[in-house]
Amino acid sequence: MKRLFLKSVAASVAALAFGTSAIAADITGAGATFPFPVYAKWAEAYKAATGTGLNYQSIGSSGGLKQIRAKTVAFGASDAPVSGADLDKDGMVQFPAIIGGTVPVLNLEGFKPGELKITGPVMADMFMGKITKWNDPAFAALNPGKNLPDQAITIVHRADGSGTTFNWTDYLASISKEWADKVGKGAAVKWPAASSVGGKGNEGVAANVNRLKGALGYVEYAYVKKNNMNFMQLQNASGKYVSPDDVTFAAAAAGADWFSVPGMGVSMVNAKGDNSWPVSTASFILMYKQPEKKAESAEVLKFFDWAFKNGKKMAADLDYVALPDSLTDQIRTKVWTQINNK
Repeated sequence: MKRLFLKSVAASVAALAFGTSAIAADITGAGATFPFPVYAKWAEAYKAATGTGLNYQSIGSSGGLKQIRAKTVAFGASDAPVSGADLDKDGMVQFPAIIGGTVPVLNLEGFKPGELKITGPVMADMFMGKITKWNDPAFAALNPGKNLPDQAITIVHRADGSGTTFNWTDYLASISKEWADKVGKGAAVKWPAASSVGGKGNEGVAANVNRLKGALGYVEYAYVKKNNMNFMQLQNASGKYVSPDDVTFAAAAAGADWFSVPGMGVSMVNAKGDNSWPVSTASFILMYKQPEKKAESAEVLKFFDWAFKNGKKMAADLDYVALPDSLTDQIRTKVWTQINNK
């Protein structure tokens, strides 16, 4: 069932990516590719339940910020949270909509998904270009008894401004001082590895990793499943090797103090806990406090209100983590009340 649904989501991605102008919709949004599979499923079910459509352009977090700031859409979506100062300057609010995880993916023959293990520091050295072969002693030591090939590593990264990149580089900066000092974190960075190639969207990174032998990249987990990709177990802050799924994403989110940061922009990378996936993140929605199109803005809130109440199983089917009811209740009372739709 999941595989059939993910194929339909892939078709929806293509339809939205190449035919957005031809799709009539009542609600418009744009941004992160990270949550697109679950937004597409929610939109399909919401349309059936209410008759109201959603046209969401899966163009990357930076593109979503440009669109909402240009006021061409009713909401923007970003996995890289906007700072409280910028939210105030723009007159916007921000709230999380869904939780997921970014996953290291590879193209290496002879190994099953999750068979190989890696630590954050070794991962950072690969993305730095310091480790250039799959049989490097540092990686081999983490995988004793595995017949690792003398094959070059090609780093695959996002070519567009991306919240997935923000999440990934936020993690690398948290576990590697050299990465933090030389590269840093952001929606777009200067990739240091000599052998690297970019891809547009999570879709583009997934396609390039599957195409290039010896490739190493990062994508949101729904794209791992959709594209039948190989991934590695990753050591977390508790020293445990874990695989990505909704359970390990939920474990990482369990201790998040959402209102401790302006705009709820909490980082969950390298979260404590034996079961926590180290590169978990929320994906955020941005809306104006004083929207120009008040009716459409009101429809956006109706959509997410419906999704929060009815979309949990759809999220779980794709291994996203839905927000708990206690948090969505706080979003309604503390965030949505700041939006003037009257």
